[in-house]
Order: sequence, then structure tokens, then C-alpha cells
Amino acid sequence: IRYIDVNPKNMEIIYTSPEPILNTGEFSCFDEDGVVPSSIINIGDEKYLYYFGWQKTFSNGYMLLCGLAISRDNGKTFKRFSKTPLLERSDREPFQRSTVSVLRDNNIFRMWYSSGVSWTEFNGKPCPKYLIRYAESTDGIKWNHTDKICIDFLDDDEFGIARPWVINEDGIYKMWYSIRRKSIPYRLGYAISKNGLDWERRDQDVGITVSDKGWDSQMICFNSVVKIEKEYHMFYNGNKHGVDGFGRAILH
Repeated sequence: IRYIDVNPKNMEIIYTSPEPILNTGEFSCFDEDGVVPSSIINIGDEKYLYYFGWQKTFSNGYMLLCGLAISRDNGKTFKRFSKTPLLERSDREPFQRSTVSVLRDNNIFRMWYSSGVSWTEFNGKPCPKYLIRYAESTDGIKWNHTDKICIDFLDDDEFGIARPWVINEDGIYKMWYSIRRKSIPYRLGYAISKNGLDWERRDQDVGITVSDKGWDSQMICFNSVVKIEKEYHMFYNGNKHGVDGFGRAILH
């Protein structure tokens, strides 16, 4: 994992981290084959970086589980909280609990995350099926898990709903997420909720789709939404899950 600093007015890159702020984990650990950032929050003088680790399996599959790294120097370096994941495997979710969005809501930490429920076959390869579930914590470390499904599949064409990003605006929870379908590559979806638990999908109101040509003409996914002054900025990945780059869109 690396980072860049950018000028919010023109997206000029000001600084690029010379070294990874978090590298892959130790041999045989849950993040030995890759680490991907997912959500970051400020807790006092510390930054909690929730990430997910990749671990390949002998059967040509993989596991994705959420871990935590903490920075005490304003995000310049991070140290793993534990060699084991925060969200361990469960009987209901034996291979995937990842791509989390964490929001501190008064004295409660709320988490929406991608929950692997089964495997399917897509284009001749095994692919996980995953949707969005919910968990809570009082300290951001020990999580109480629920059976609550927040975003489920609409039809048989959908088999993956991942990378939720949740904000609370004027008492309304808003979530953006990535939808994987058999018919087309990832697109972004959108939902709203009054309590953060029961969600109404409004994918037609997401406000963005693939471009006619270029780096994001085939796929858009894995977004984050941040408020800069009075504008909402969405950062998102383009084609091939981001191989062709990532960019920004502004809400108008």
C-alpha cells in the first residue's frame, strides 16, 4: 500500500510515498499474498487503516479477510495491530470478510463489509459470491457481528457486491458500492438508509457510469467519497479493477 497527496483544486500530485506504508504479511499469514486499503478513520492522534489481506489457497481459490494497521505519525508509516485478521472466518463466512467501510457514529463504530457466501463459476473459473453485511464495535477493534444483510443481490445476474463506502449526511446514511454481474464488468451502485441497517437500493441515482472511451470505459469500481469544502469528490478505479488507473468525479 502506498499513498499520494494531491491538490484538491486541480488534482496535482504533491507527494508520492517513496516506500510502501504497509507491505505484505509474513509467510502463511492471512495477508501474505497482498494487502489492499479499504477504510481509514482518525482516533485521537492515531489513524486506523482497515485493509484486507489476500491469501491464496491450494485449490486455486483465495481468502480475503480484514486486518488493521495503525499510524502514529499522521499516516507516514503504519504498523500492523495483529498478525491475525480483525474479522476472522466464520461458519457463515468461511473465506471472505473484507472491503470494509467504517464510520464512527457517536460512541459506536459501525462497519459495512463484503461477506463471502459461496462460490460460483464464471468464464470457466471459480469466483466468490459476496454481498454487504454489518457489524458494530465500541473500540474499532473487537467487532460484534450480526446476520444483517444490508445489500443483497437483485437477480441471478449479480454475484458480487463489494467495497461499500458509507457517509451520514443530515441523518441519512448513503452508501456507494461496486456491483459485479455476469453480463457486464463492475459498475457502481447507490443506496440510502435512515438507520444504517435497512437500505433502499437506488442504483439509478448513482450519477456515474463508464466513459465512452479511455481508462474507465469498461469498468468503474472500488470508489470512495469525501467532502472537500462544499463539494463531494468520488475517487474510483477504472478498467481491469484499476490496472488502467484511478480518477476523480465531482458531484454537481
